[in-house]
Amino acid sequence: MGYPRKLTRRFRAFDNFAISFTIINIISGIFSSFGHGMNAGGPLVLVFGWIGVSLMVLTIGASMGEIASAYPTSGALYFSAGKLAKSHKGAWSWYTGWLNFVGQVGGTAATGYAAATFIQAFVAMQWPSYEVTGEHTVFITAVILLLQGLANTYTVQLVALLNRISVWWLLIGMVVIVAALTVVPDQHQSASFVTHFANNTGFTSALYGGMLGLLVTSWTFTGFDGSFHMSEETVQATVNAPRGIMRAIGYSAITGLALMLALVFSIRDYDKEAAADAPPVQILIDSLGMGIAKLLLLIVIGAMLFCGLANMTSNTRQIFAFSRDGAMPGSRWWHSVSPRTRTPVKAVWLAAACSLILVIPGWWSETAFTAIVSVNVVGLFLAYAVPIYLRLRLGNEFQPGPWHLGRWGRPIGIIAVVWIVLSNVLFMLPHASPITVTTFNYAPIALAVVLIIATVWWFATARRRFQGPVSYGRPDEVAAMDLI
Repeated sequence: MGYPRKLTRRFRAFDNFAISFTIINIISGIFSSFGHGMNAGGPLVLVFGWIGVSLMVLTIGASMGEIASAYPTSGALYFSAGKLAKSHKGAWSWYTGWLNFVGQVGGTAATGYAAATFIQAFVAMQWPSYEVTGEHTVFITAVILLLQGLANTYTVQLVALLNRISVWWLLIGMVVIVAALTVVPDQHQSASFVTHFANNTGFTSALYGGMLGLLVTSWTFTGFDGSFHMSEETVQATVNAPRGIMRAIGYSAITGLALMLALVFSIRDYDKEAAADAPPVQILIDSLGMGIAKLLLLIVIGAMLFCGLANMTSNTRQIFAFSRDGAMPGSRWWHSVSPRTRTPVKAVWLAAACSLILVIPGWWSETAFTAIVSVNVVGLFLAYAVPIYLRLRLGNEFQPGPWHLGRWGRPIGIIAVVWIVLSNVLFMLPHASPITVTTFNYAPIALAVVLIIATVWWFATARRRFQGPVSYGRPDEVAAMDLI
């Protein structure tokens, strides 16, 4: 790909799969967004929306996997955008990289913020006198980011080990939660309850309310580009990176459906639980009792912490690669690698610091989490769409890697791009009525701010110095530069 090798290639196929599976994180995603789905469509959209959107996400993963096989680098999306564009390579690469960067920082911040929220819920269950505040949430999130930064500072083997553990934590945790919700309660909803529809969004259109419920699955299925970003540290990356993406999405879809059904059929008092601060936690309490609910909540918190760790790992590799091509302020700092650990230590702490900055408004704003999630999802999915669109535009000129879709590449890519456009429109539309300061959807503002800054920066200086991915020389010249 034109770069000297600085990162150790010690991620096996399972490790590559593990990072995307951990970032998708069905336990974290479903428990964070289940309440939104209860009010926007109810069980009908939660269950059948999960199935439908999972299939759409598989098309995105397949198209991304084909590109990852052709361009297995840490730069991933922005690198492939620069290589696939017929003209204006620097601009395509620039905007994709910044959308990807902001989306990943938002993902790390949102996961840490969610974990801090659930930690406080657990503490409040254990000690009822504890007061949940925005200040406490920000402080706990800062501690989480510090610990995740320290873990990512050490060798890639430690990160790989923690990601392997996280896979089993997620799978065993999912089985424990589903089994508890299946066996312990003395009653469950009937099979017909899966067709129950609810629209508590405040909008009169049931169709609009139901479509907003589809975002539950979209919120969950983010970050699977992590396998792509870890390409330079994965053995046989041209095959193992795309397989990691597809396996992470496929296994998450199946296990997530089981967890979704278990929660849906355990609902008792729909209106009470839908109106709770944390609806899935209230479902656990009502169905299982306080003692078991607290134990299961620990599983959820652990899943969120693992998710944030993997998010930060993927985020730092994107920063490392983007800086390697001189696209970030202080690039020479952020793409440096520790000679002792062989990890981009400075990029790790930049990712942690940027995530903390996004979280700070939570000190005084109750809508901070929604805004952070919006930054995460809109940024990432737009970054996913660009290289897929450019690959479609390239047509038969695209040179696939060992893992490819053959004649199905074009139709699957078209479906992927159409779904990304549709889902991003939904993310930027109002999610609740009446529209107030607390219910306003900040996603359009977040997207506009990112694009305005990127555009001003591009025309001011970047277009003269950034031409897209940099080549360090011929293969033999690059090989001589390898530091490992």
